[in-house]
Amino acid sequence: MEALGKARIVIKDGKVVEVGEPQVEFCPLFYKYRGIEKLDLEAVEENINFRIEDFGMCTSQRQLKMKDFLSFGISETLGTLLEENVIECAVIVCEGCGTVIIEDPELIQGIGGRISGIVSTTPIEEIINVVGANKVLEPENAEINQVKGVLKAINMGYNKIAVTVASSEHAKALRGLENEYPGVEIYIFAVHTTGVSRVEAENLFQYADVITSCASKHLRAVADQKNVFSVGASIPIYAASENGKKFLKMRIEKIGGLKEKKNARIPDPLI
Repeated sequence: MEALGKARIVIKDGKVVEVGEPQVEFCPLFYKYRGIEKLDLEAVEENINFRIEDFGMCTSQRQLKMKDFLSFGISETLGTLLEENVIECAVIVCEGCGTVIIEDPELIQGIGGRISGIVSTTPIEEIINVVGANKVLEPENAEINQVKGVLKAINMGYNKIAVTVASSEHAKALRGLENEYPGVEIYIFAVHTTGVSRVEAENLFQYADVITSCASKHLRAVADQKNVFSVGASIPIYAASENGKKFLKMRIEKIGGLKEKKNARIPDPLI
C-alpha cells in the first residue's frame, strides 16, 4: 500500500516487511489523531504495526465495521449517502478482497476509514467471508479494478452506484459506462491524490463528483482557480460537480454544521 505521506509499504503474513521513504513529512490528520510530528520511516512502520495490532489490518482477524471517525472524509460521506438512500452501494477497495461492493455504512467506514491506498492485495478468506464472496469482484485473486467493480454492481441490479478511484483515466471510463447503461447513475469519488500532475488534477475535476485533496498542490491550485465548493481547512474535500456539492452539504447537515478551524495546518510539503 501507499500510506502516511505516500510511503510504499509491503505487508506479508501480518508483518511489515518493507517501508519506503515518505514523500510528505507532515500530515495534519496523523498529527491530530496519532500525535505524529514528522512522518519518517520509524513513524510509518510504527503506525502500520499499530493498525495490524489494533484492528487486524491485512490479517484474518480484521475488524471490518466501525462508526464514523472523521467529521468529513470520503468513507463518512459515502456512509451518509447510503443512510439517506441516495446511493444503493459503494464500490471501494479492501485489503484481502480487492474491489468490493458494499451497502452497509459501518462496513464502508470500517474498510475505507482505516486503510490507505491499496496498490495490490491477495485474498484473505476470513475477510472475504465477512464482506460476502458475491460482493467481491474476484475472490480468487483479489483484483483491484474499479471499472470492473461498477460493471459487476450494474449486473447485480444496482442503479445508483458510488465508486472510489485514484486516477482520472478510470473516472473517464466510468463516465462512459453511464452512456452505455441508461438509467444507471455513477458517482465518482477521487481518493489517494497526493502527487497527481496538473493535467491529472484538471481531468479529475472534469470527471469526478467529489475529490479529496490529500497533499496535492495541483488539486488545490485547480480548485482555487475554479472557485469550487469545498469542506475542510487542512485537507479540503472538493465538490467537482453539482452532485458533489449536494453530497457534501448533506454530510454537513448530518453532522449539524461545521466548526470554524483557525490556524489550520496543511500537509508539508504539498506535491
